[in-house]
Amino acid sequence: MTAPPTRSARGLWLWACAGACFGVGAALLLLAPARWLAAGLEQFSDGHLQLRQVQGTVWTGSAELVLTGPHGSLGATRLPGRVQWRVQAAWDHLTMALQADCCMPQALSLRVLPQGRRLQFIVDDSESTWPMALLSGLGTPWNTVQLEGVLQLRSRGLRAVWAGGPLQVDGELQMEARDLHSPLSTLKPMGSYRVTLDGGARPRLQLETLSGSLQLSGQGHWTGSQLHFDGVASALPAHEAELANLLNIIGRREGPRSILKAG
Repeated sequence: MTAPPTRSARGLWLWACAGACFGVGAALLLLAPARWLAAGLEQFSDGHLQLRQVQGTVWTGSAELVLTGPHGSLGATRLPGRVQWRVQAAWDHLTMALQADCCMPQALSLRVLPQGRRLQFIVDDSESTWPMALLSGLGTPWNTVQLEGVLQLRSRGLRAVWAGGPLQVDGELQMEARDLHSPLSTLKPMGSYRVTLDGGARPRLQLETLSGSLQLSGQGHWTGSQLHFDGVASALPAHEAELANLLNIIGRREGPRSILKAG
């Protein structure tokens, strides 16, 4: 008869199984495929942001970035080139470096800090330039106006906290749309514009015209995840006819003005 295993032998066997499970788990974590990150981003953005042709792992990889509209939309736009990412883990935070071939002079650094049931996101100050046409993939109204031009992004002291509900944002994000034009108007360019997001307990949004014949202005704020915005669009008298079609589409007409409203 075979003698039953001794207590020490059983202990060694349990330790060996635990070590094997830990090794397999660590290997899965370190070699987690990039498609897991792609699936997470698509779910988090409700399908509007997608990573395709992914390569590498969750920690180091690259992909094509595609913007799409609501579920069922047929349109989509792809960012020229690829985006690359590198994630490094420390005992109390994660750091992600994100680089886009087409649009970022230097990598964007994002830190994620778990704080109990909250996550804090800290974005280093950054500048980047993106093709405005990329927004057409998001569906209405972007695919209707089909704006062309460049979008310059600048962030200063930007940070956000997520605790299961709407993001709480601090800092400033500034977006400048330069030399915009659209198939809906023969006027090229129509103008240049600035949108400023100021964080705080009640994040505020401001729209202003930098130059051009299409005049845009407005202000808004967030209540939870809902944006409330009131603005006005109009044309300089010399170009009212060239901009009439666009003004009819982007808002509700009141005489020479078009009322812009959300929320």
